[in-house]
Amino acid sequence: QVQLVESGGGLVQAGVSLRLSCAASLRTFGVYAMGWFRQAPGKEREFVAAINWSDSPTYYADSVKSRFTISRDNVQNMVYLQMNSLKPEDTAVYYCAARRGRLTTTPVRTDFGSWGQGTQVTVSS
Repeated sequence: QVQLVESGGGLVQAGVSLRLSCAASLRTFGVYAMGWFRQAPGKEREFVAAINWSDSPTYYADSVKSRFTISRDNVQNMVYLQMNSLKPEDTAVYYCAARRGRLTTTPVRTDFGSWGQGTQVTVSS
């Protein structure tokens, strides 16, 4: 049973930074690729960032490249999303996702089988 719990969301102003965390209850966390997706109101859930168990390579959506950084701690079973220079268009519910197996290309939603409940990020202008 895979359990993912996100935290760190909130209401912030444009331009500031926020870090999301995802705590994973996995027996073999190290063999899972982890990702972050987001869903804005009235839109489809979209890919944000992903990381393999070895930290390499990482994948990012074009809209967040150079602003967001995904990282993981395989000892603490944690995944993080550092979000800098936030924009109003980053407003969404952010979901943590897990996939057993390595990613070899930029993933899509169906590449992940386990999901957290999400954490709301709201960026005001």
